[in-house]
Amino acid sequence: MSVFVNKKTKVICQGITGTQASFHIRRSLNCGTQIVGGVTPGKGGQLHLNLPVFDTVKEAVAETGATASIMYVPAAAVKSAVKEAVEAGIKLMVSIADGVPLKDMLEIKEMLRGTSSQLIGPNTPGIITPGEARLGIFPENIHNRGHIGIVSRSSTLTYEAVLETKRAGEGQSTVIGLGDDVLIGMDFIDALSAFMADRQTKAIIMIGRLGGAFEEVAAAWYKNQKYKKPVIAFIAGNAIPFGHKMGYAGDIMTKGYISVQDKKDALNAAGITVVDHINDIHFKLAKLK
Repeated sequence: MSVFVNKKTKVICQGITGTQASFHIRRSLNCGTQIVGGVTPGKGGQLHLNLPVFDTVKEAVAETGATASIMYVPAAAVKSAVKEAVEAGIKLMVSIADGVPLKDMLEIKEMLRGTSSQLIGPNTPGIITPGEARLGIFPENIHNRGHIGIVSRSSTLTYEAVLETKRAGEGQSTVIGLGDDVLIGMDFIDALSAFMADRQTKAIIMIGRLGGAFEEVAAAWYKNQKYKKPVIAFIAGNAIPFGHKMGYAGDIMTKGYISVQDKKDALNAAGITVVDHINDIHFKLAKLK
């Protein structure tokens, strides 16, 4: 099993004929992702990477039965891309775009409310179930199939977490990059609850960071769960002086006044194992065995 995506997931790509989309879609196809088509307005009826191209998401879904979309569209176009995908019945969307306007994200959050559609990102490496499905820009060669779920708010540290599972002699069930922006679609609770329900996932790595309050909210949720899998957490930014505002967009809202220690305390109090250094994770994973 896996969470959100697997080899049976039918995926379309919005913006498929772009340079970056072409590069990453080719890699995703090579690692087993069932990409069934793409969307580029004005290029409907063509073939690209030997895949059919449609003018609209609605047409693509009707012809292919796709339930997921990876979006290689610029930040200014993300809102309209999400709107089109939601209206076409797409269940999972991934947006890797950096710099989506905050106003647009507020509208996207409202757009998603009350629907069965979920958005990963924006500003995310995406989601990968090793050997089955890759939606995004993950370096697939570092991943191995296994029993550790990973969810992260720091894009680059997601890769470090993957390497930590390998150092412990383990692999990953699914890896999710939530996105680095102040407002995101899927959050820690969405990911953790899915991993808790997944029989293949035996333990979870959670990577947080200074800025925002996503970790504290997730800690409160986890504390109140009756059935819990072990979670190992690392919070980035411990070396930053208290009160200092980082470049992370999420730190704008808290103005630098929620410290890393505050987050670690909340996670510890919830029963989550917190490590001080990311390269301590594999020691904790080894102990779980």
